[in-house]
Amino acid sequence: MTGSRSKHTVLLTQFPVQDNCLVVGGIPLTRLAQRVGRTPFYAYDRQKITERIQLLRQSLPDDIHLHYAMKANPMPAVVQHLAGLVDGIDVASVGEMHVALDTTMPARHISFAGPGKNEHELSCAIAAGITINIESEQELLRITHLGKHLGIRPNVAVRVNPDFELKSSGMKMGGGPKQFGIDAEMVPALLKQIGELDLNFIGFHIFSGSQNLKVDAIQETHEKTLQLGLRLATHAPSPVRMLNIGGGFGIPYFPGEETLDIHTIGQNLRNLLPTVKQELPEARIVIELGRYIVAEAGIYVCRVIERKQSRQKTFLITDGGLHHHLAATGNFGQVIRKNYPVLIGNKVLGEWEDEVSVVGPLCTPLDLLAERMEMVHAVENDLVVVLQSGAYGLTASPTAFLNHPEPLEILV
Repeated sequence: MTGSRSKHTVLLTQFPVQDNCLVVGGIPLTRLAQRVGRTPFYAYDRQKITERIQLLRQSLPDDIHLHYAMKANPMPAVVQHLAGLVDGIDVASVGEMHVALDTTMPARHISFAGPGKNEHELSCAIAAGITINIESEQELLRITHLGKHLGIRPNVAVRVNPDFELKSSGMKMGGGPKQFGIDAEMVPALLKQIGELDLNFIGFHIFSGSQNLKVDAIQETHEKTLQLGLRLATHAPSPVRMLNIGGGFGIPYFPGEETLDIHTIGQNLRNLLPTVKQELPEARIVIELGRYIVAEAGIYVCRVIERKQSRQKTFLITDGGLHHHLAATGNFGQVIRKNYPVLIGNKVLGEWEDEVSVVGPLCTPLDLLAERMEMVHAVENDLVVVLQSGAYGLTASPTAFLNHPEPLEILV
C-alpha cells in the first residue's frame, strides 16, 4: 500500500481544514470550486508562496540572491506575484521570457537558459537586454553575429556542465555527457573567445541536479560548485558579476520522505561565502529555485464522476487525470510509480475505507492519479485533491491528448 492514514494527517498541515473542508487561500474548497465554475482546476495559494520566500530569506545568507526558475510554474499571475519577492527570474523559452518581461522584474535580472535556442529567441533576448546563458560554442557565435546585426552588445553568462553531479537528485543535470551547458574543462578556452568578441560577460551558471532531499549532498555540491566557480573565474575576460550555483532543493512527495532542512544548508553557505566574496567581490551569488518555491503551495482539483466496482476493486472515476497532471500519474520521470498525496477535499476527515484507485476519463490505463490508496469514502461530485501540485503540473502535461478541455488555473 502506498498511502496511510498517519501520513495523510501530516500532509494536511500545509493547508488548514474548516468544517471538514480544505481551505486554500482563505477560501473553503467547495466555495472555491463554485467560484471557478467547473472542474478540473489548479489553485495556488499566494500566501504560501510568500511564506516560502520568507523562509528562504530567513534561512540563507543575506548575500544570496534568490531567482525563480519559471519552468516550474509559468502562470503569469504566479510569476507577477513572485517578481516582487525574488531577485531575478530564469526563463527557458521566448514564451517564458515575454511573461517575465511583463512583470516588474528588470530585464538585467532575467536570464535565459536551455539548449537549442533559435535565432528568433536569441534576438529577442539580446534586444530585451536579458542575460543569455551560453550552452555551446556554436551558440556563442550565433549570439555574437546577432548582436552585431542588431547593433546591441549581448549580455552573456556561461552555463557550465560541471565534472560532478548532485548526488541523490531526482534529475541529474550535470556531470558526465550532457546536452546542457559547456563541459567544465572546455570553459577556459571559451572564456578566451568571449574576451575577443564584443560581448558583455556577466558570469557563470552551474547547475547539477534537482529535487534533492539530502542535506549532505546539497552541501557537498555547493562546496564543489563554488570551488569550480572560483577556478573558472581566473580565466574570465572581466570580473565575474554573477555566480549562479543552481538549486536542487527538493520537497517531499511520497511516504517516508522528510522535509529538507533548509536552515542547515544556509549555515553551511554562511561558512563558505566569505572566501568567495573576497575573491569575487563584484559577484552576486545566486540560488535558482522553482519547485521548492511553488510546489507545496498548489493543488489540483477534479470531481468524482462515478464510483465503480470491478472484481473487488474500487475505482473513483474523475474528470481529471494524466492530460492535466502528468507528474501525479507517475509518468514524468518516476521509475517506480508512487502516489502523490491525494485526498477528498470536501471530506478531509471521515470514514476511511480500505483502498481505492483514482482514475481519469482517458482511454489508457496510465490515467491513474492514485493506486490502491487509503482514502475517505467518496461518492459522485466529491472533490479529489492532489497536493504538492504547484510545480510541473499543467504545463508539464499533454493537454491535447484526447482533446478534453484544459483545466483553469487560479491564484488565491
